[in-house]
Amino acid sequence: MNAGQRSALVTADMYDRSGKRYSLNDPRWRGEDGSPLAVSTLPGLRPEQIDTAERSLWRYHATLPVPAARRVSLGEGCTPMVPVVWAGQRVHFKLEWFNPTSSFKDRGVSVMMSHLAAHGAARVLEDSSGNGGAAVAAYAAAAGIRAKIIVPASTSAAKILQARACGAEIEFVSGTRDEVSDEAIRQSEQIPYASHNWHPMFIQGTKTIAYEMWESLDFTAPDNVVLVAGAGSNIIGCDVAFGELLDAGQIDRRPRLFVGQPEHWATIADTFNGIDPAGRGERVPTIAEGASIAHPVRLPEAVDAIRRSDGAAYAVPEAEIHAAVRALSARGLYAEPTSSVAAATLDHFIAIGEIAPDETTVVVLTGAGLKSAEKMAAVFAEHDDCAHESNSAR
Repeated sequence: MNAGQRSALVTADMYDRSGKRYSLNDPRWRGEDGSPLAVSTLPGLRPEQIDTAERSLWRYHATLPVPAARRVSLGEGCTPMVPVVWAGQRVHFKLEWFNPTSSFKDRGVSVMMSHLAAHGAARVLEDSSGNGGAAVAAYAAAAGIRAKIIVPASTSAAKILQARACGAEIEFVSGTRDEVSDEAIRQSEQIPYASHNWHPMFIQGTKTIAYEMWESLDFTAPDNVVLVAGAGSNIIGCDVAFGELLDAGQIDRRPRLFVGQPEHWATIADTFNGIDPAGRGERVPTIAEGASIAHPVRLPEAVDAIRRSDGAAYAVPEAEIHAAVRALSARGLYAEPTSSVAAATLDHFIAIGEIAPDETTVVVLTGAGLKSAEKMAAVFAEHDDCAHESNSAR
């Protein structure tokens, strides 16, 4: 029997930070103690368990706690991993904008929406600065579920348009990203909360990016994975998957996780580095809007994941994010500013010698520049203005 013919569902439950356990059939999205839920450790895959007939993240359904037969899928996953010479080193860029809604969020939302649909959800609520809302809107439409997306008033018009095009109801909230989350939590008393930051099944989807790295590298782990973080779901997803593979004896070590965040929104990086985030003063708006989360709900888990990998974290100055946008585009990689934080983080850790030329390094680019057209235009207009002033001074 091949992997594609197996239909048995892996057994698991959920737990909160207090250690209390919950059934996967429990519709809750957080624990009784108010903490986020996690899915219990699942068996790691062996190469022969991959469903090679499936060209989506569901090729790894043997390690997903959702019935594959009831999946809500638009073909997410299996994104390219492109080798590029960067700062004199050969690195691999994982291009997550090849997902159906052009961001990595599709991974988590596919698994989360599959779970919710299997449990009879007819309507869902999400809060998002853009990409998460677009993904929830698309997968809710695919599942025949109504979606309401609460967004910051400053969200990019292209991302709002995408969610609206899929039939989602949009509600704008003035204020910070965290104030948007607070409003969603208030409304979750009436509408099932499909939060990509809170729902445990979202992490189960994001972990598949690590399985793809492992498979693409001939079933070995990279030495380093470089990530941008907002809420930290890719950090935790990589930690979960590489932990599963390590426990299964399929890899002999965890990759080091190198994490970057915008300087004034670097709660995970600052906490990891022993810096009080409040010491940075008032939070300054960043062009990397998708990573502007002041209070990540899974902060301890994200920090622990970086430490467990013997990794490192960096608070990226705004100017370095702008420079990374231009540097990526100059190589044909049109990544949105939030994604470009990862490239700036790569630059930093190469410069200080933490990432060496003889190591295998994967950099995750989470979303396309087309999703942030106004901000991309601002970066290049600024660059053109500087170039004009420089030429005029000669």
